[in-house]
Amino acid sequence: DGVCVCVCLREREKEREEGSSDDLHGTRLARVLTTVDLVSLGVGSCVGTGMYVVAGLVAKEMAGPGVILSFIIAAVASILSGVCYAEFGVRVPKTTGSAYTYSYVTVGEFVAFFIGWNLILEYLIGTAAGASALSSMFDSLANHTISQESYPDLLALLIAMVVTVIVGLGVKNSVSFNNVLNVVNLVVWVFMVLAGLFFLSGANWEDGRFLPYGWSGVMQGAATCFYAFIGFDIIATTGEEAKSPDTSIPYAITVSLITCLTAYVSVSVILTLLVPFNLIDGDAPLMEMFADHGFLAGKYIVAVGAVAGLTVSLLGSLFPMPRVIYAMAGDGLLFRFLSFVSPHTETPVVACVVSGSLAALLALLVSLRDLIEMMSIGTLLAYTLVSVCVLLLRYQPARDGFTSFLTEEEEEERKRKEEMMAANNGTEVDDSNSLLKRILGSHYYTIRMRLGLPNLGDRPTPATGRTVTSCVLLFFILTFFLWTLVIYGFDQVSGGARWAILPFIMTVIVLMVTLVIIILRQPENPKKLPYMAPCVPFVPTAAMLVNIYLMLKLSSITWVRFVVWCALGKPDLLLYFFLAFITFTLIGQSIDRKRSVRERGWQDRQKVRFFFGVYYLYFDWPVYRQEAKC
Repeated sequence: DGVCVCVCLREREKEREEGSSDDLHGTRLARVLTTVDLVSLGVGSCVGTGMYVVAGLVAKEMAGPGVILSFIIAAVASILSGVCYAEFGVRVPKTTGSAYTYSYVTVGEFVAFFIGWNLILEYLIGTAAGASALSSMFDSLANHTISQESYPDLLALLIAMVVTVIVGLGVKNSVSFNNVLNVVNLVVWVFMVLAGLFFLSGANWEDGRFLPYGWSGVMQGAATCFYAFIGFDIIATTGEEAKSPDTSIPYAITVSLITCLTAYVSVSVILTLLVPFNLIDGDAPLMEMFADHGFLAGKYIVAVGAVAGLTVSLLGSLFPMPRVIYAMAGDGLLFRFLSFVSPHTETPVVACVVSGSLAALLALLVSLRDLIEMMSIGTLLAYTLVSVCVLLLRYQPARDGFTSFLTEEEEEERKRKEEMMAANNGTEVDDSNSLLKRILGSHYYTIRMRLGLPNLGDRPTPATGRTVTSCVLLFFILTFFLWTLVIYGFDQVSGGARWAILPFIMTVIVLMVTLVIIILRQPENPKKLPYMAPCVPFVPTAAMLVNIYLMLKLSSITWVRFVVWCALGKPDLLLYFFLAFITFTLIGQSIDRKRSVRERGWQDRQKVRFFFGVYYLYFDWPVYRQEAKC
């Protein structure tokens, strides 16, 4: 089924190249983005809202000065997911849609729609939050006279619409504007760090003030701070517009993560040493920290950086959203008119207008605080599923098509690079574990033999691929179960009740370790790529563990809103479960209580078969539809 899906996608790409007049994708996106442009886009999308809004919010309400640790933990989670995203950018280099496209190719249409729909939610909220943050910043500059007006935030609406026009004018125009604002933001960042050194007060970290909410607050803050590292996901959505995606995407992801972590930690240190965490201004923390010390010139200099940074963040959130909509519409999962590409600007202009208008409406009606609460959950889930996909692909047999989104010339160039890589590496095919080899040294091969790991020349088969798929699915479910026990069980009880939960936690951990060992004993696909995530399966499984933990640390109202959004995107799924429930009820009522136990058991088995039959048809119907197209 994966081959069939990829063949269909390749056929659509050929249709785009031929410029078919009846195809809305007849105009392709312009490939004009360099590595510097991707780094600028990734850093700008993070540093704006993350530095000027999230840092102060988390420090004041969740972690105190421990926000520094929250950012570091969120960065670790982002790096684990980032290396998986980098491999994705190499596997599917000439496509838009980021995690959506990746999951469409690897795990099917249903999961792809689920991921794409939630990415749209995250970008929608990010854009609205950026517009609201800019509105709050202008309100702070005007001594809070704007907020005294009626609640509908007309200024945030206007800001979102202006940025929509900028994005719709074309990729190169919007990215050039983005680069200029990033330079301004960089200068102001250096100024804040240097000027803040003259107002530091170590008393703000003394007497238990560094972790006023404990480690639970730090972890809750890390879940919120994760949104501040969403930049590498935005880099991955530009694969079809990058000049050299197979090399520039991994490099841009790495540089963006390091730059953002440095910015967040430095600013958090300055902020919490200048102002006690409970006195931090919730709307414009970095501007008001200098005003509290009488340095008004510093406040207005930071205001210039805030305008630049938050505008870049707005561009970073709004830039990928039309491209995800464009990719989904091109695959028939959204209205086809949303995939129209303007021949003048070479951008998905209809998707830009629709997404920008929705974000503007959200910014008009919803407060900044409510928007921030929902920023992370969909992103964490999308990153988790990307890690799952990387893990699955590594252990599947060779399938022609997973990287064949290129023209014939580009495909020949890719094969030539792979042959050169194979010649340089000699007969060594387990290149992805080179980091483990350097760490373990001569013990690496001894450990392989003791664990019963496959030989380097072994190749995956459909049977081993199904084994890995089953293990990954069970690992995914057990991870949710483990962190549910830890967060809502072990952390919420005390005394002897903890000992009652501990055996369950240890059992789940043993099962998860067993699953990882089973995955390790399966042969990997020897296919070479310009970049491959290291230490597979350990890095993807670690990303799953960290991301799911952070998801469960988010508030319950965030989960409720998340479920409502998913229901809006896939209402037929709720209808399916409702009809299944009604069907089981009717079948159960029809059972003759006078029948023998054997007959009733047969009837119950038929109900189960009916349930899984409908389930199979529902989830695999997109595959049948793709086969019919092919």
